[in-house]
Amino acid sequence: MIDIAKRVYDHQWNIDPIIRSLLDTDFYKLLMAQMVYRRHRHVDVTFGLHNRATHVPLAKLIDEDELRAQLDHARQVSLSRGEVTWLRGNTFYGKERMFSPEFIDWFESFRLPDYELHKDGDQYHFEVRGPWHETMMWEMPVLAIVSELRSRAALNQMPKFDLQVLYARATSRLWEKIERLRKLPELRIADFGTRRRHGFLWQDWCVQAMIEGLGERFLGTSNCLIALRREVEAIGTNAHELPMVYAALADDDQALANAPYQVLADWQEDYEGNLRIALPDTYGTENFLKKAPPWLAKWTGIRIDSGDPANGAELAIQWWQQHGENPAEKMIIFSDGLSVDEIERLYYRFHGKVRLGFGWGTLLTNDFRGLRGDELNPFSLVCKAYEANGRRTVKLSDNVHKAMGPAEEIARYVRVFGAGAQQQDDVIV
Repeated sequence: MIDIAKRVYDHQWNIDPIIRSLLDTDFYKLLMAQMVYRRHRHVDVTFGLHNRATHVPLAKLIDEDELRAQLDHARQVSLSRGEVTWLRGNTFYGKERMFSPEFIDWFESFRLPDYELHKDGDQYHFEVRGPWHETMMWEMPVLAIVSELRSRAALNQMPKFDLQVLYARATSRLWEKIERLRKLPELRIADFGTRRRHGFLWQDWCVQAMIEGLGERFLGTSNCLIALRREVEAIGTNAHELPMVYAALADDDQALANAPYQVLADWQEDYEGNLRIALPDTYGTENFLKKAPPWLAKWTGIRIDSGDPANGAELAIQWWQQHGENPAEKMIIFSDGLSVDEIERLYYRFHGKVRLGFGWGTLLTNDFRGLRGDELNPFSLVCKAYEANGRRTVKLSDNVHKAMGPAEEIARYVRVFGAGAQQQDDVIV
């Protein structure tokens, strides 16, 4: 294993690239990009960076020239021959040729498009406009770059011995978590920590620790590059981006109400009945399930990503029962800001009732809380699609603090979808 402390201490080059591969992204991003490329390549979408944790002054912590250098370097990166071979020839979720030759041909020649960047008070304004299948590919790189530059800023002046101690403590903390998870015999857990990681090397190390500590209970990683290098499964399906853009493109209230289900109908057609995990909380889980078409109950499972996870799981179980489905044969994936305490709580509550899965994110790959004051504490940074063909996007969520969009459009969406059972939970990561 690499000596991470030494590697951090040796950041003395003109530029130490954070993004070295276009596969340093989450698997669901490629799956969604393929669907967008097939169906919506002429839709223009604007993505923007948003720091929900306004107490973290990114524009004061990160040098603008250094940020631009990292972003510009990412624009020069392209797929290697070996990476293309992996995409073409690997089996994903038991399916050969998950990606079409047409999509891979496009991706092989793809470069990240140009962007806009300027300071806005204590924060950075990052924006990218253009064809949806191109602009969407910036989400993971910009989040990874900003997150790692913030980590580097905190570590930059630390002596080598202090860095060794810091990473020893972080390593010990991670291993203690893994030892607790070992006590859950039928655990199924994956790394979902790319977006807000401490750094690429640390995420890679965390995956190696999970492989070593959990064996077959570790399902794989959302990060395609790490999945390739460590020879584990690439994990993921779809995200809020799809229903948000589909909804923005809707021409009337009826089309708007149908948009979340049209996404899944298109998904089911494009992936031939595979990857059937629904994400119901974009406009409220409760009302999504009430109005869902019966065919959706036949899907494999549901991912819960906001609100009270136990309440979301109970809603899903009741919905399956109402449609004559056996919940014990269905899968629920929890993925919202999971700590080990929460994983244990949810495991013991739902083990045996459903097939459980956990997507462990920021508190796997960026838990340095308290190890250097609050300088390395994780924070909630997102890059979202906020405009599609000139129309603003909206997200309601099961947590009002994750909602986004202009007030008048939020009011319209609440009228069309209903507010549902929203909560006001703190967004830590």
